[in-house]
Amino acid sequence: MSSLLNTYARMDVGFTKAKGAKLYDENDKEYIDFTSGIGVVSVGHANDRVNEVICDQLSKISHISNLYQIEPQKQCAKKIVELSGYDMACFFGNSGAEANEGAIKIARKYGEVDGETKKYKIITLEHSFHGRTITTVKATGQESMHNYFGPFPDGFVYAKTIDDIVPLIDNHTVAVMIELVQGEGGVQPLDKKKVQELAKYLKTKNILLIVDEVQTGIYRTGDFLASNVYEIEPDIITLAKGLGGGLPVGVVMTSKKEIFTPGDHGSTFGGNYISTRASLEVLNILDEYKNSGALDESIIYFSSKLEKIYKTYKNLFEDIVGFGLMRGLRVKDAQTLSDILNASVENGVMVLKAGKNTLRFLPPLTISKEEIDEGFKRLNTALSNI
Repeated sequence: MSSLLNTYARMDVGFTKAKGAKLYDENDKEYIDFTSGIGVVSVGHANDRVNEVICDQLSKISHISNLYQIEPQKQCAKKIVELSGYDMACFFGNSGAEANEGAIKIARKYGEVDGETKKYKIITLEHSFHGRTITTVKATGQESMHNYFGPFPDGFVYAKTIDDIVPLIDNHTVAVMIELVQGEGGVQPLDKKKVQELAKYLKTKNILLIVDEVQTGIYRTGDFLASNVYEIEPDIITLAKGLGGGLPVGVVMTSKKEIFTPGDHGSTFGGNYISTRASLEVLNILDEYKNSGALDESIIYFSSKLEKIYKTYKNLFEDIVGFGLMRGLRVKDAQTLSDILNASVENGVMVLKAGKNTLRFLPPLTISKEEIDEGFKRLNTALSNI
């Protein structure tokens, strides 16, 4: 009997080493990784530059707590703010769920101190995903995720679509929390014009806009943030996944830079020397990669290959969705999706499921053309046998 709790429907494959976008199992079989650890290994597996700074930092100091100055944390925060283009301040935790918890706490405190009426309600979207803690599970607008774990914190309201958000606003609403591209909800982008109209309206009502960029951030959608792509200025943004290049890290950043005072929030491990040193190097790598034009080239190349697969297998796929290197193919039914996932592993290419019927692609941002070619070659073989 396993010593692990039964929380994952794991595939019967494990890996012993990896490099770039290639994984190797116990038998040294090679796989092309179109998942990057669910959008985490943004600069590829075993990236030499990231490994070098991690090893260097390990040889010096790894942890001392946030009671003292942590220089790489300050440098990483400065780099994040510069790349975002927003006038914000950062708090470091260890995960996307923690980042979203921080965002909720910022909003709730803002609603407590700003005005006479206590504002605490946060509107999120159905099919959203914001984390696995009790509070972020409740913030997640998927009813199936609310089983067993109540009672939950009050104050979350779910809108069916972005068009339904404004009618739900009342005197107790403090914030709206959205993903610009719903990841777990099926790689579903929100309409850009509607997002811009919503952001403008919220400003007039002094209601905060929280954008969950745990999956879309750190160049996953082409620019540093999906918020940049949508040309909006949120009040709060959350980051995680691709920031650490494989190490656990989460960030909540906000324009309400004076909202917290010492004691309001904290984290023992958050923003430690190793995670922030690694994150800073990831940001440097991807900043250079974006500025060189290589990221945009990879996006175009990957998209062309995905489009070819979509057109070739119209009998399996109903639509092609997403943008940047956060992409998906709508599969005609859940059983076919399951068959594709299994066949892909057998043929040496790793892909993901999103929602009920979406085949999701989150390759390393630095994936090479050769790796893209080989991955789609193997995927084509897998699909031809469905």
